Amino acid sequence: MAEIWFYHLERQTLDQVLPNLLERTLERGWRAVVQAGSKARLEAIDNLLWTYNDQSFLPHGMKRDGDPALQPVYLTEDDSNPNASDVRFLIEGAEMVEAEGYQRIVYLFDGADEAARAQARAAWAQVKASTHETTYWRQSEARRWEKQQ
Repeated sequence: MAEIWFYHLERQTLDQVLPNLLERTLERGWRAVVQAGSKARLEAIDNLLWTYNDQSFLPHGMKRDGDPALQPVYLTEDDSNPNASDVRFLIEGAEMVEAEGYQRIVYLFDGADEAARAQARAAWAQVKASTHETTYWRQSEARRWEKQQ
């Protein structure tokens, strides 16, 4: 059964948080798929993953790169899982997906965006009605992620 984690972004942006979460995913030996609500956002994430750190990058690809099975991180707009990912990241407008087949679903949302909060509340209600373990994470003043009750 997949774990579903909600990350409420308040003190850092998605661009600051996502690379770190993807690094941790790959360190576990897992593969990831990142689903966004628009092609423009995927292009921005593509650029981010090459440039977020002067000393490293996150290996990833998109449909245009071909052979998705070779990509440890795959960026997409749809709900496919072409690289047999263990973890699915849902960002900026991506709708909740069926969790079967994943170790974890990570739903990140901008706490300053009312529409994003409303969409996250609806996704939370949907997941809470399921049998999946659900966790809500929020950053402390010290920018540490803390599990909320």
